[in-house]
Amino acid sequence: MIALRAPFTTSALRQAVFCVAGVAGAAAVLAVPAIIPALGVLILWATGALSREPAPAVAPLFLVLFPLTVALLVVLAAPAGRALGAAQRRLADRLLGVRVDAPPPRPSRRIGAVVSDGPGWRALGYGLLKVPLAIPEGYGAFCYVFGLVNLTYPVWWPLFRNHPPGTRLDPVLALTPFGTIGARTFAGTLLIAAAGLAMLLVAPWLMRAGTALDLAAMRRLLGPRRLAERVRELQITRARAIDDAATMMRRLERDLHDGAQIRLATLAMNLGMAIEKLGADGPPPDLAQARELVALAHRGAKDALADLRDLVRGIHPPVLDNGIGDALATLATGSAIPVAVDVELPDRPAPAIETIAYFCAAELLANAAKHSRATRIGLGVVRSGEHLRLTADDDGVGGADPDGPGLSGLARRIAVVDGRMRVHSPAGGPTRVEIDLPTHA
Repeated sequence: MIALRAPFTTSALRQAVFCVAGVAGAAAVLAVPAIIPALGVLILWATGALSREPAPAVAPLFLVLFPLTVALLVVLAAPAGRALGAAQRRLADRLLGVRVDAPPPRPSRRIGAVVSDGPGWRALGYGLLKVPLAIPEGYGAFCYVFGLVNLTYPVWWPLFRNHPPGTRLDPVLALTPFGTIGARTFAGTLLIAAAGLAMLLVAPWLMRAGTALDLAAMRRLLGPRRLAERVRELQITRARAIDDAATMMRRLERDLHDGAQIRLATLAMNLGMAIEKLGADGPPPDLAQARELVALAHRGAKDALADLRDLVRGIHPPVLDNGIGDALATLATGSAIPVAVDVELPDRPAPAIETIAYFCAAELLANAAKHSRATRIGLGVVRSGEHLRLTADDDGVGGADPDGPGLSGLARRIAVVDGRMRVHSPAGGPTRVEIDLPTHA
């Protein structure tokens, strides 16, 4: 059923349009070598040199114009390649749903920068490679288009071939990959329709193979180089790390100002008032009120210590000193939903990785308790090669959005250390979140 339905899907039609555009692009590339002699002939004709008999100025004029034309093509080659690459990336994005990142922009518009533009020349190389790539694409598009056409022969045959008996007409021809098929009777159109159906069934696979090769060449030649991609990723993660550090500093400042600082100021004020009540010399004038102020100061000191303890725990939980296993077990005991913890690590990862894994687990448990309506949560940490994999499973209602504020914040945090996150949360559940972190920061 899948094979019968494949030619009639939207994706097959999009692939056919992409393949036809690829054939047109290859034809345009093949037409470029004809530009130089055509321009030369046009210039000679415009100057009237071709009409002179004899024409002694033709050869010198051609020798001057030919190098100029070649130099112009060399200068325009890289910009033309960039334009071709941009058009192909847009086609792949809109028709195939495949996004190929653009290469870095040209640093300057000077002639030297234009001629030495590496991404432009790679795009030009893709244009030359487009010629052989267009063969499987064109073959698949041919089977798709003419397969549909051949299927219509039995439909229109009675409308146009209704001549009186005995009338002899030329056969109607149909195109197939193996040549033409002629039909003189209605039975012959059934054979053409059968060939069209076979072409139509094969076409999606041919187009898929052709577009796969084309997309591989696009990623290799039209996108940024691996080093450029890595530099861009590092720039993005560095910016995110700076933003996260600034956000953490603002949070610490706010927590200190609104919590411990106010409590310590109140403590100092209460102690000062108690000293006044006790008096500098002689018996205390108001001992009961002094005791009450000292008690308030004592309570404020304990509250300030609790705030500072929570603040320190938010920066680096002391329980992490015993390892990620004990830290996750402590998190599980404070969860509103029962949590099963499973930690299998032959050795401890880097402290920074443990800290990130701990806060990711805390955020995942908080999100599950707030949104999932789950009855149980599974929290696991295993070693997978050179990576630490943190998994969180719940039996809730699902529908977790990776682009939401909670999970997107986690993705930004783990991207600082080249971590990756995968979220599988269909509507109705269950939800599974996997976070891969390197064992060494």
